[in-house]
Amino acid sequence: MSMNYVICMKKEPQKKLTPGELRKYKVMLLQKRKELLHDVNCMEIEASFGEKGDLSHIPLHMADLGTDSYEQELSLELMDSVRRLIGEIDDALDRIEKGTYGICEVNDELICKERLRAIPWTRCCLVCADHSGKRLARKDRYFNKYRYAPGIDDEQDAK
Repeated sequence: MSMNYVICMKKEPQKKLTPGELRKYKVMLLQKRKELLHDVNCMEIEASFGEKGDLSHIPLHMADLGTDSYEQELSLELMDSVRRLIGEIDDALDRIEKGTYGICEVNDELICKERLRAIPWTRCCLVCADHSGKRLARKDRYFNKYRYAPGIDDEQDAK
């Protein structure tokens, strides 16, 4: 059990965020956004041109080609993940402007400050996040068990 989980589950009433606290979270979010934008820009440059910035990294052997293709695909997935996180940060900044930051989007309860410090772009309280995570895990188990069972897609793949 994480420390944030223990702290957030205390029965003490949560207080609404003060304007000063909102400014701190906004600065934190803007700083994280700036770091992520820099990271994704660097990844895009590296994925396009390699570390040297030229095309001399093009492999001549088929095994090298496969490795480079895998690494490029991995980089693209990582960039996509970072872009989604930037979108979450943008949404959190919008919630600050609208006055809804720090309020769970599922049950309209206040999100504990410890959770906001750990994940300042979070949309929901720990209880709702835990509940939705368990629901998604059950869905994934069901999907993987039946979607990828041997023989189900064999006929479609053969066509």
